[in-house]
Amino acid sequence: MNETLPVIAILGGTGDLGTGLARRWAQAGYQVIIGSRTQEKAQVAADELAQIMTERGVEGVEVKAMENLAAAEAADIAAMTVPFAHQTSTLELVKDALDGKILIDVTVPLVPPKVARVQLPEQGSAGEIAQAVVGENVRVVSAFQNVAAHHLQEGQGMDCDVLVCGNKKDARSEVIKLVEAAGMRGYHGGSIANSAAADALTSVLIFINKQYKCHAGIKITGLDN
Repeated sequence: MNETLPVIAILGGTGDLGTGLARRWAQAGYQVIIGSRTQEKAQVAADELAQIMTERGVEGVEVKAMENLAAAEAADIAAMTVPFAHQTSTLELVKDALDGKILIDVTVPLVPPKVARVQLPEQGSAGEIAQAVVGENVRVVSAFQNVAAHHLQEGQGMDCDVLVCGNKKDARSEVIKLVEAAGMRGYHGGSIANSAAADALTSVLIFINKQYKCHAGIKITGLDN
């Protein structure tokens, strides 16, 4: 099964969001690499994830650890879960290694300390910034901005939908497969410019989470499935 599935690297994947996606994709049969600025930090995250999975009775799943550049080079598809402040520097480091590949940009343009206030960048969205940095030979797809890392760390499926935005429909379709492999529902959301809507919703959800003491997500209604 692993021979026919793409290798996924999660750049800056040592946090709760990155390791949550890593666990879910690894359990679904994908070969997953956790990337970080240092090999040591990536290895610590991979080892901790392996211990958690063993404690939960999940056997036979291996997650590798590499520096971000090596992870991007080894991957068929890369996902990036770095803070907005590190987005451009990380992309500059790995953009040549991503040539011809899909990049799932999970970056949200939050501006501390007022992260519950919508503050979109001049370029429109984090996804548009990513596409401009890496160039048109990299198919940037924006997704997972509205998913709570807390829920990704849980073992069961999630009652949550994911907006998937990107300029290439085939790339969006590939990412929707990964959304479903992670236990959620993914929907085509249009071009990368439309990712501004998902970016803005993140601040709204942060406010809702604080107001109602929850981990809210989004759902698309009115569809048959």
